[in-house]
Amino acid sequence: MSASERQTPGSTADLEGLIGRQLGPTSWVVVDQSKVDSFAETTGDRQWIHVDPERAAAGPAGGTIAHGLLTLSLGPTLTEELFSFEGFAMTLNYGYDKVRFPAPVPVGSRVRMTATVTAVTLVPGGAQVTTTQVFECEGSAKPVCVAESVGRFVEKQE
Repeated sequence: MSASERQTPGSTADLEGLIGRQLGPTSWVVVDQSKVDSFAETTGDRQWIHVDPERAAAGPAGGTIAHGLLTLSLGPTLTEELFSFEGFAMTLNYGYDKVRFPAPVPVGSRVRMTATVTAVTLVPGGAQVTTTQVFECEGSAKPVCVAESVGRFVEKQE
């Protein structure tokens, strides 16, 4: 089975079988100025390094960069490329234990993600799953985001 093959766990035992497996990478996503501007408008974070291309060109990054939280927000959509959740009644984003942004995402770049299931803890009705998500930016030597995502997987009732 290849690392990029979409996984279809249908039980907590299936999830436990994924511990330690790196999944992905996902397809590339272009982070353009329009996406950054929309994120800035939605969140109210209009710092010039994100939304003022002229000023940012003279700044430390040589151009505008994406918000770190914009990069992180791509996680749920990219995760859908790696996992099929139809085997469960529902899945919920429970939160994040740790998030870091080691390198910037220059606007116009492409990012993608790999995910490694690092823990599966049984909880009433299902499992809590911790997944380490690593986002890479094309041309960057360092990851642009590393996050420990926590999800709840609720098993279907027979």
